[in-house]
Amino acid sequence: MIKPSLPDNEEQRLQALQRYQILDTAKERSFEDLVTIATALCGTRMGAVTLVDRDRQWFKARQALDATETSRDISFCGHAILQPDQVMVVEDALQDPRFFDNPVVVDDPHIRFYAGAPLLSFDGLPLGTLCVFDANPGHLRPDQAQALAALSRQVSLVMELRRYAFEIQQHMRDRAWYEQRLSEYNALLEQQNADLAEQSRTDPLTGLPNRRAMSLALEAAVTDADGQPRQTAVALLDIDHFKNVNDLYGHATGDHVLAELSRLLRAHFAGQGLAARYGGEEFVVLMPDTTLGTAELQCDFLRMAVADLPLGIPLTISIGVAAHRHGDGVDQTLARADAALYRAKHEGRNRVVRAD
Repeated sequence: MIKPSLPDNEEQRLQALQRYQILDTAKERSFEDLVTIATALCGTRMGAVTLVDRDRQWFKARQALDATETSRDISFCGHAILQPDQVMVVEDALQDPRFFDNPVVVDDPHIRFYAGAPLLSFDGLPLGTLCVFDANPGHLRPDQAQALAALSRQVSLVMELRRYAFEIQQHMRDRAWYEQRLSEYNALLEQQNADLAEQSRTDPLTGLPNRRAMSLALEAAVTDADGQPRQTAVALLDIDHFKNVNDLYGHATGDHVLAELSRLLRAHFAGQGLAARYGGEEFVVLMPDTTLGTAELQCDFLRMAVADLPLGIPLTISIGVAAHRHGDGVDQTLARADAALYRAKHEGRNRVVRAD
């Protein structure tokens, strides 16, 4: 086992940590929620918000972990804070000379996989990590690493908000100071809420809106500002034989195909529609103020453009397109587009079929 070395700015780092007055405090829902999101995104059973003190690492929030703290000498996070600008990933601790004989690897909780994103103070000092870990070896996709880093920034924001709240309580008599700090507190809270809202509506791999965001957009698009029905078309598209792409070329190539198709969708419908990832290899396109005939033509142009993508592998898509009908719910419109997509696949794929 290799003990983590100390950062060059260790004393300054510890002073910054003490300013937050957070060590040995009770559980708080905001930190617990972010750990839950992180483990779900990365597909691990365990996770924690850890703060690295002088001789220990202490867990402000934890999932599937009994201990409240461990020695800093055996901590993975002690290593992670040495590179505060990146996510540290250990795919198999038994194969890593730093950790193969570490007590938390060879004994309970038997950590094999670890990923930790450093938590930084506002002046850039590493205080700890938002980390996820598991008893099985694993890996982190680039989009998962980016999401973990984004969530670690949210943890740091919550810590700053918490610190501001304590300072506000201590300076209530100074009204000018109070109003200034309250303004900063609200700005930080709005930033956090905006970032979390964006993450909840965006697919991390493709950068497109996700299914939830598309449902909200479709609800808003079928009527105008006066509540009158609006001509709207919806298309569902699916990559033909996508399982073969993953099986023959690997999941990294599959992710690349999804990302390239997403870029094409974004460019193809820029200014005249909205594309979103519906799930797996399926996408949905919303086309406001578009007739069914025009939507069908646009989808056929898209189908031909996909076939010409310079991916190095053959790729085609099948598309079902439907016009929203007055009196129908958006789920009914999507169901009709889905039925048309099923017909397109049944009739041989690589085609556009319009709903009756």
